[in-house]
Amino acid sequence: MLDPMKIAFVGAGGVGGVFGARLAHAGCDVSFVARGAHLAAMQAGGLRLESDAYGPLHVPRVTVTDDPATIGLVDYVFLAVKLWDTEAVAAAIAPLVGPATCVMSLQNGVMKDDILRDRFGSGSVMGAVVYVASHIARPGVVAQTGPMQRFVFGEHDGRRSPRAERLLEALVGAGLQGEISDDIRRTIWEKYVFVVALSGATATMRSTIGPIRAHPQARAFLLELLHETVAVGRAHGVRLPENFADERLPFFDALPAAATSSMHHDVEKGNRLEVSWLSGGVAQLGRAAGVPTPANRVVWDILALHAEGPGPLDK
Repeated sequence: MLDPMKIAFVGAGGVGGVFGARLAHAGCDVSFVARGAHLAAMQAGGLRLESDAYGPLHVPRVTVTDDPATIGLVDYVFLAVKLWDTEAVAAAIAPLVGPATCVMSLQNGVMKDDILRDRFGSGSVMGAVVYVASHIARPGVVAQTGPMQRFVFGEHDGRRSPRAERLLEALVGAGLQGEISDDIRRTIWEKYVFVVALSGATATMRSTIGPIRAHPQARAFLLELLHETVAVGRAHGVRLPENFADERLPFFDALPAAATSSMHHDVEKGNRLEVSWLSGGVAQLGRAAGVPTPANRVVWDILALHAEGPGPLDK
């Protein structure tokens, strides 16, 4: 049985559902903040994971609410919501955060921790990225594809703190791949480079990665998205190798041909998009640093009509 640390996952979808369920199953005191049909299903029957790599998992009784104030103070609070909700959620989770609470964003952007530090102070925030292929299959059920369930985190000053060590013990004890990074800013940007390129290419081309990497012109565009994001990160002082984009391209070749991005799924479903924080974020940060980002700007422009979800042209 794990140390019964008190944890809150704000968002119980693909990310919060997988990591939260496995930590709860291992004995941690986990609460979820959810909404809608997913909330109702979890209240009625708990949370289920469907996994082709690990088999099914059912946590029959979970603490879940749509009001963070009902949970009380926690040791760790993890944000697992879409990027556009960051500021609103940061305000809503204030009742969860005490002097010793660690606040962590599991989102894909690179400006997320700045928002959290502005609200809670730099000492409360630890950086993190997660790698998992998962989504809500139906209310109360999260489907996980493949074995990846990696959680990388660390203090922004690089030290190996007691709260980081405690979290690592909990993650490993729950059968998750936990890792402490000594340069979490670089770690966050490494994932950002990947997510920006995968999301931008698959969402604009309406395709999985297989056809994109196999077509010379589409592959060149994918590589350009990578190069621009690396250049912007380096211009902002992130310690990415100059050739990181070229080193990262083989990772795309190793993905299943059917692999795609959540933003591609959102385009197909007519949902709101994170493009303003992904390719749009690269374009904005590039402009601030004087780095040209034409490929990422094209992605942002192409998806502009769909960024807020269905509009007049979609009806």
